[in-house]
Amino acid sequence: MQDLKKRTKQFAIDCWIFCKQVPRSRELDAWVRQLIRSSSSVGANYRASQRAKSTADFINKLKIVEEEIDESAYWLELFLEVNSERKEEIDKLHKEAKEILAIIVASIKTSRANRK
Repeated sequence: MQDLKKRTKQFAIDCWIFCKQVPRSRELDAWVRQLIRSSSSVGANYRASQRAKSTADFINKLKIVEEEIDESAYWLELFLEVNSERKEEIDKLHKEAKEILAIIVASIKTSRANRK
């Protein structure tokens, strides 16, 4: 799924661009670091899933992707609570996170069904 590979990479880049524009403060810096870590982990772990050694390995790697994209959505929700002047930008990132999450969950379900 080359498209999802590109999408997850672009999601990480878009989150990084968003984070770069967040005002520096002790409180927000922690959230920025968390969002950068989780959003970049999505693409890295998705790429790893494409090199899985078995169906079980593939599913396990996708479960990591699922956790990381859900965590990214969480951080974006927190940013929205305290940074409503960037609502449109955050909503766009959050929508993309939810779409990627839905694709990953569907892939996990399909892989489990095909394994049986």
